[in-house]
Amino acid sequence: MRFLYPFIGLCLIATACTQKIPENRPTTEQLRHLPHLDPNNYNVAFLIMDGTYNTEFTAPFDIFQHTRFRKGIKAMNTFTVAKTIDPITTFEGVRILPDFDYTRDTIPKIDILVVPSAEHHLDTDLKDTVLLNFIRKIDKDALFMTSHCDGAFVLAKSGVLDNVVSTTFPSDIEIYRKTFPHLKIADSVLFVHDDKYITSAGGAKSFEASLYLCELLYGKEIAESLAKGLVIDWDITQVPHLIPQ
Repeated sequence: MRFLYPFIGLCLIATACTQKIPENRPTTEQLRHLPHLDPNNYNVAFLIMDGTYNTEFTAPFDIFQHTRFRKGIKAMNTFTVAKTIDPITTFEGVRILPDFDYTRDTIPKIDILVVPSAEHHLDTDLKDTVLLNFIRKIDKDALFMTSHCDGAFVLAKSGVLDNVVSTTFPSDIEIYRKTFPHLKIADSVLFVHDDKYITSAGGAKSFEASLYLCELLYGKEIAESLAKGLVIDWDITQVPHLIPQ
């Protein structure tokens, strides 16, 4: 009897190898689950694409998503928008399934647009008219338009920063000036808030710019509570920033 076991095992392996993958596997469209958006909250959209940098996306997402766990405030619904609902791959290799495809879905009203930096924000993304037109469209009604690191480049290219002061990743300040010589640009600061536009240096300092917006909307106590939850020492007076008068 013991000699039958290897034979049975080989039969099972052969059967498994001949099985075909079902042709009717669920599509990305069928698998996606749209996020629940509380109508009493702010809608905060994160504009992502292949090559998005992790920190500029996850830092503000962490801060804003945690507002849902604070009582007595108008918290934030956080969701992602892209030119596809297929998985996008960040610069560091993380795969993310976007919530909405802004080229074909009905997009919820966006109160705050967050533009994290992406790999091609200094070159090919500046020629993407669909992307730039989407930014212009959202800018018409948004309460705040924010960018982190080189996300400022696509905001600038769309024209929404023409009449305000802005900043970007420190080592890209010079190319930012050369690319957009008509802009008023600040350096040596971690973020700038002018009108409804908040542009930050990015990287880990994306946390500070996001906490600033929360303090603006909810007050110092809530901002400190959000910072504490992420083990961040938060004191706006210790963060180099610019708020033009």
